[in-house]
Amino acid sequence: MPYYWGAILIGGVFLAGCTQNQETTTTQSGSKENVIKVGLLVDLSGGLATYGNNEKHICEIAEEKINKYFEEKGMPYKVKLYVEDTRADPNICLQKVQALHAQGITFFLGPMASGEVKNIKGFINSNKIVIISPSSTAPPQMLGFRTPEEKKYVFRFVPTDNFQGNAIGDVAKQLGLKNVIVIYRKDAWGDGLERATVEKLKANGINIIDEIPYDPNIGDWSPIIQTTTNKIAGKGNDTGVIFIGYEEVATLLSQIDDNSPLLKHVWIGCDGTANSKKVLEEAKNKAVKVKLYSTMFQSETDEAEKIKEEFKKRGYGEPDQYALNVYDAFWVGAISYAEMLNKTGGKYDADLLSKLIKENTVKYSEGQFGVKSVTGYIKLNEWNDRASGNYGIFAVTEDGWKLVGVWDSTTGKINWK
Repeated sequence: MPYYWGAILIGGVFLAGCTQNQETTTTQSGSKENVIKVGLLVDLSGGLATYGNNEKHICEIAEEKINKYFEEKGMPYKVKLYVEDTRADPNICLQKVQALHAQGITFFLGPMASGEVKNIKGFINSNKIVIISPSSTAPPQMLGFRTPEEKKYVFRFVPTDNFQGNAIGDVAKQLGLKNVIVIYRKDAWGDGLERATVEKLKANGINIIDEIPYDPNIGDWSPIIQTTTNKIAGKGNDTGVIFIGYEEVATLLSQIDDNSPLLKHVWIGCDGTANSKKVLEEAKNKAVKVKLYSTMFQSETDEAEKIKEEFKKRGYGEPDQYALNVYDAFWVGAISYAEMLNKTGGKYDADLLSKLIKENTVKYSEGQFGVKSVTGYIKLNEWNDRASGNYGIFAVTEDGWKLVGVWDSTTGKINWK
């Protein structure tokens, strides 16, 4: 079906100027093609590398499909990815954004971590850059945003940790835990999720034995291990450990002695640990013992199965939810950017792009562009964050990570598989 906002043609020439964010190329047929540069900020070698590499691979698939879509619709646009490894480090992320912006890039997918979003928000707002993160989940206030207006250039296609904290708290209750020790990553994301989780745990009548923060750059876990061991000594099966952090949980588990009492208790993780390849590679046997029940936003459509199949055929394995989120984000962003250029005669307008992304998220969810969402209906709240969503519960088994249940955000109930 033709794109409904239409191309503007006068004398056979498409009115689309060339902004710094665009390169104009000539196709084999001799027609002009405007290249829209898209920055992709992902962790390819740090604490979220499992998910970052998935996002890179799925965006490469999306890039091909979007360019084919533009060609079939007769739209003189082409998207081009510029991938940068941020290592989920806020300072490195800022450097990468500044470098790509110097190349004229004004639209980004990512970054992945809330600490990164917090660190770049000043640069984003000052330079009117628009971003869509597939996985930053800290509540807006934890990122330093005071009003929705301050966050108008920052979109997130994932619910905030107010939802995930409830999910983790309910998982602990369903598992019969009465006491927990919470180990959490000391940064904007970790602080926010820990706060939301502890609030729900207390509401569920679960006793918090201790809350133990750790430095994101930690290497030696022995002090954390010793403290946790001392706190859990003499406790029964109704006591567990909640870990709020990234894939460094694999290093933590690998440093725990094989005969440690810590391995006799249930552990609960989060979206920073769910489906981690590093856990399976470095600490699978210990993870099997503690189960490491981990929550992650869960919303897939039938269309997702097609993308997942293509992902597997290319040898990439199984895409996680955040990879599916960024796939939808790429589509919405690309369509909105092209529409913005069409409306402005080729000029970049951050406020218009922000407005179009909000509008086109709804239209994309409803299939109005002839493309189906892979993560279902995307409803954004006043903060431009996804407004709701269920959470899958994954656990480590002898066969690897398995989906063992789904937490329903509307009822608070868990459907165990």
